[in-house]
Amino acid sequence: MSNLLQGSLQGYVLVALLLFAIGFFIVLSRRSVLVQFMGVELMLNAANVALLAFARARGGDVQGTVFYLFIIAVAACEAAVGLALVVGLFRHRTTTDTDRADALKL
Repeated sequence: MSNLLQGSLQGYVLVALLLFAIGFFIVLSRRSVLVQFMGVELMLNAANVALLAFARARGGDVQGTVFYLFIIAVAACEAAVGLALVVGLFRHRTTTDTDRADALKL
């Protein structure tokens, strides 16, 4: 147990797995598009934690760190587009409930 808490690869992978599981549970259990969007972001960050853990385990691989920075840039763009879609949905439907937003036609 103490090996997991001292920065070992298994500890980082465990944290990434927990973050991914929490994000997956949020996406499946919540009805609000905004909260589901936050769950997806949590899963994306879990993948980033795992990526950095494996890059660190390979001796501080620079390619892993560069790929991580690329993923962060893509995630920022994805967040901007996703939040714009949520705002647009709220303006037309006055709710962010996914049960009421099942049709693509407005």
